[in-house]
Amino acid sequence: MVKNFEDMQLAGKESADIAMKSFGAVSKASQAIATEVADYSKKAFEDGSAALEKLFGVKSLDKAIEVQTDFAKTAYEGFVAEATKIGELYADLAKESYKPFETMIAKAK
Repeated sequence: MVKNFEDMQLAGKESADIAMKSFGAVSKASQAIATEVADYSKKAFEDGSAALEKLFGVKSLDKAIEVQTDFAKTAYEGFVAEATKIGELYADLAKESYKPFETMIAKAK
């Protein structure tokens, strides 16, 4: 009976340790994602403001269309690059949060 109780305590401690490791990985990855999103938002706002400033300074319709087209192209490329980067960060989050459970699953087999 005592042996079973000790085994249960050990299993409970191991589960708690694994959960804490997983939570640490999720916390760290979430912070990286939040920082990346904040940096991108700041850059996108600055780029948009600069484009709007350029747009106010143009004197012809052709130049206005050129400025707007350049801004749209740059904004789209930046968005695609950032979406790819954030997608990779989320994939890393999933991998890192699952890693601690791999040992537990391997022991169960």
